[in-house]
Amino acid sequence: MSGVRVNDVPAQPRRERLQQLGRRALWRLGGGLVVLWAVATLTFFALRLMPGDPVQAILGGPSGNPTPETIAEVTREYGLDKPLAVQYGLYLLRLVQGDLGVSYSQHLPVTRVLAEQAGPTLELTFSALLLSWLLVLVLTVWTAGRRRWVGRLASLAETLSAALPHFWLGIVLLAVFAFGLRWFPPAGSDGWRTLVLPSFALAIPLAGFIAQVTRESLELTLEQPFVLTARTRGLSDLAVRYRHALRHAVLPGISLSGWAIGALISGAVVIEVIFSRKGLGRQLYQAVQTQDLPLTIGISLVVAAGYVLANILVDLLYLWVDPRQKGAVA
Repeated sequence: MSGVRVNDVPAQPRRERLQQLGRRALWRLGGGLVVLWAVATLTFFALRLMPGDPVQAILGGPSGNPTPETIAEVTREYGLDKPLAVQYGLYLLRLVQGDLGVSYSQHLPVTRVLAEQAGPTLELTFSALLLSWLLVLVLTVWTAGRRRWVGRLASLAETLSAALPHFWLGIVLLAVFAFGLRWFPPAGSDGWRTLVLPSFALAIPLAGFIAQVTRESLELTLEQPFVLTARTRGLSDLAVRYRHALRHAVLPGISLSGWAIGALISGAVVIEVIFSRKGLGRQLYQAVQTQDLPLTIGISLVVAAGYVLANILVDLLYLWVDPRQKGAVA
């Protein structure tokens, strides 16, 4: 009996912790659904208020010269003859059923377009995120807590990097490394070489922003007593930084990673256009230009869903990395 009680003691807090995490995840998912509804609503009414006729977009633009009969038929087919409130209600009903509609400009199901274009965008987003964290770790771990002029120089580099606009940096990288040195192709989506310049264009500003937060946290961590204890055990400076101080210092940066994914996806809109890459960003740019309502809302919902999911995962990762929460989660 005593053995059973001993085994049950750690099991109960673990069960309570899992229940707490489950409730937290459900709460975040509920908030995510509200965000998706808001994105769908704002996008719907914003595109409806834009100048231009969506029927013309469906029929190929003004150059299509459709007949009045064709215009009337398409208007009835897509429900554009109904009041705006009715159109909104019907669209929400289709969204709940998982029907994103048919693209006006491409005449394909929106889900098919999303399936074809999501891969290149995800590839670019996650490669840029990994590259930015690699730059952050190298820059901060090697320069934090060093001589004052080293820290100031690194801090200046971080500030300048964070201030660089994505489009300007993309154009500079094209001019230097694609058209000048010819090290990388200027456009395309095939092969790892076409991914290098777009990834750096997205990663460098993000790395500068995250590095500013991580540097301050790392410098404070290096002054903590447990770091001094680790040094007295004979560990090298880099071992102390990577094995002990770093996991505490990266917590603020990890909490920003959910926002960073959303920022990278929004930045991909410009970068994919500059580098002529396939992806959701370029599709969104073209869809807004052609007033392709179903495709615009479909891409916006996918981006918002990715942002919500990324924040939930980052929240759980934060709990896993934080040593104060490790015992409760394990």
